Amino acid sequence: MKKKTAPRSETADFMIFLVKLALFVIILRSFIVSPFNIPSESMQPRLMVGDYLLVAKWPYGYSQYSMPLSIPLIPGRILANEPERGDVVVFKAPPNANDDYIKRVIGLPGDIIKVTNGAVFLNGTPLQRKKVEDYTHLVSPNSQCFAQYFETTNEEGERICRYPQFEETLPNGKSYRILDVIGDSAGDNTESFVVPDGHMFMMGDNRDRSADSRFPAEAGKAIGMVPQDYLVGRALVSVFSTDGSAEWIKPWTWFTAARWNRIGDGFE
Repeated sequence: MKKKTAPRSETADFMIFLVKLALFVIILRSFIVSPFNIPSESMQPRLMVGDYLLVAKWPYGYSQYSMPLSIPLIPGRILANEPERGDVVVFKAPPNANDDYIKRVIGLPGDIIKVTNGAVFLNGTPLQRKKVEDYTHLVSPNSQCFAQYFETTNEEGERICRYPQFEETLPNGKSYRILDVIGDSAGDNTESFVVPDGHMFMMGDNRDRSADSRFPAEAGKAIGMVPQDYLVGRALVSVFSTDGSAEWIKPWTWFTAARWNRIGDGFE
C-alpha cells in the first residue's frame, strides 16, 4: 500500500516561490538585463540625472562583473566580444572595479587618442564635429545649470538651461550629440594616449563634466584606460526618468516629476 505524503503547508509553498523568484531575478540580472540609474551629468545631453535604463548583459560576454555584487562565480570572461566605437557602456571603474560608471567608447586597442583645443583626434585624424541647435532642459532639482549664465527662460516663462551643442561622428559613421561649453577646461588639451590590448578609451558626452580616460585612474574619480574585462553591459533603453521634484508624502508628484518624453529612448 502506497504511503501518503503529507501536503505541504502554505508557508512552505510561499518559501519555495520566493526561492524560485530569487533565482529568476539573479539569472535575469546576471545574463540578460539589469537596471542602471544615472547619478551625474557626465553623459548629457544623451543621459540626464534621474534617468533609469536597462543594460543588456549579452553583447560583450560575461564575467564576475556581470553578477550581482560582482560575485566571482565566472572565471575570466566567457563569450567575450569587443565593443564598437560609439557604444554607450556600463563598466566597473578602475582602479578598484568597485563603482559602476557609464561612458561612450571612443578608442579600442591600438588606437591613438589625443584631444587638442577640445577636438578629439583618433589615429591622427580629428573626429568630424559640427555645431547643431542648442541643447535645453528645464531647471529642476536633478538638473541645475552648470553656471548662472547658462540659465534663461523659454516661451512659457519656465526656467531652462541652454548650452551650445555639437554633433560628433566617428570613422564608423556613428554620430552622437556632445556638450563642450567651457573654454580651455582641464580635458581640452591632452597628451597622446595609446590604447593597450584589452582596454578601451572612454569619454563622457558632456566633455567639461566627465572624469574619464583623459585623466589617470583614481578611486571615485577618473578612470584612465578601462579593461574590457570590466565591462558590465551595453545601454539598451531608457525606462523611466524623474526630475527629482517628487515627494513620498505627495503621491501625485510621482507622476508630475516624471519626464515622460525621455521614456522609451533606445541607444543605437
